[in-house]
Amino acid sequence: MNQAIDQEGDEQALGSGEEPLGPGGAWAMAVGGMIGGGIFSTLGVVITVAGHWTWFSFMLGGLLALASGESYSALTRQIGKSGGSYAYLRELGWNRAALAVVWTLIAGYTLTVSVYAVTFGAYAANVFHAATWAKLFAAVAAIVVLAGVNLMGAAQATLLEKVAVWGKLMILLALAGIGMWHWAPERLLLQAGQPVGFGAALVGMGVVFMAYEGFQLLSYDYDEMRDAPRTIRVAMPAAILVTMATYMMVAVGATMLAGAPAIVQQEEVALALAGREALGLAGFIAVSIAATFSAGSAINATVFATARLAESAALDGELPALFASRDERDVPWFGTLVISGVAIVLVLIGNIASLVEGASLVFLLIFALVNWLAVHCRAGRRWVSICGLCGSLAGAVMLLLYLLDLV
Repeated sequence: MNQAIDQEGDEQALGSGEEPLGPGGAWAMAVGGMIGGGIFSTLGVVITVAGHWTWFSFMLGGLLALASGESYSALTRQIGKSGGSYAYLRELGWNRAALAVVWTLIAGYTLTVSVYAVTFGAYAANVFHAATWAKLFAAVAAIVVLAGVNLMGAAQATLLEKVAVWGKLMILLALAGIGMWHWAPERLLLQAGQPVGFGAALVGMGVVFMAYEGFQLLSYDYDEMRDAPRTIRVAMPAAILVTMATYMMVAVGATMLAGAPAIVQQEEVALALAGREALGLAGFIAVSIAATFSAGSAINATVFATARLAESAALDGELPALFASRDERDVPWFGTLVISGVAIVLVLIGNIASLVEGASLVFLLIFALVNWLAVHCRAGRRWVSICGLCGSLAGAVMLLLYLLDLV
């Protein structure tokens, strides 16, 4: 019966002129959602905290994301529909909690869109040594263009995602490889002779966790997938593993090229600096292109999925009915425009640096909730969800202590 439902959903999607997401497209969406502003805008932040243990902070975050991904995937397959943590709570009849979560998630995702846009603008303007206004202009333009791509439909958004993801992965891995070839572990230290303690890696994991926000977007795209149970089960862990490996390699290789102090000093465009050290002007341009591709694909993936989350809540009567409106291309246009518009406002008026840490805290708490729900609902492997729950809470506590300047 479930197979018949899946086939019917695929036929409806194809009938509407859109191609459902297969494992490759879903994988690209998840990787694009994570490696967006991720490594490009957070590397300097986590090095400030974790020093030469930065690679370990990324590994801890990746393992936590992998455990949480197991919970998301199992819960989504269990209820058989899109919606993520919001849908899980609705399925249990906890509607008030679901309403609070959906508004929190939409706000958090809109914030991440603005962070990715700022990253896009910073790297794009840096190539031309442009003024501050050019950074803002490029950031706003990125949101406007990618909102337009989303309004064209899922097939166009997925094609862009595949091209952007493979392009940035090749450039990042090449940068990491060159850096590790010129092995220089002393350049990982913030201050010579004063290594950071191992415990800082735990704090670093909490601070940088926003870099792993994005894989769970697939739980909102479930209804857009071909053979959805298999697609989400395969694509989600594969995307997390590739992202974790990339982050760890770049954290070591890029830092060995540019040196930890230089990356912290120029954290907004840190990897462009490493690219220049690796291959001169060509490396600088290549990494800047990768950063803009990366931030652009993250904007695309986040807007794509968040608009569908808002649509799901509107169909349940939790959000205004306009969020459930679809245009002639079968796209939730109102949610796409609202999310993009608010993100533009945040780019123009917000202090993104401090909000990034706040967003990391929000997602750690949301992931703790999802892992707990997986245990409660007996979805997936219980021990994996318990590890995810403990890790999420530990990361949230460490980040909160850091924000309160207690560690």
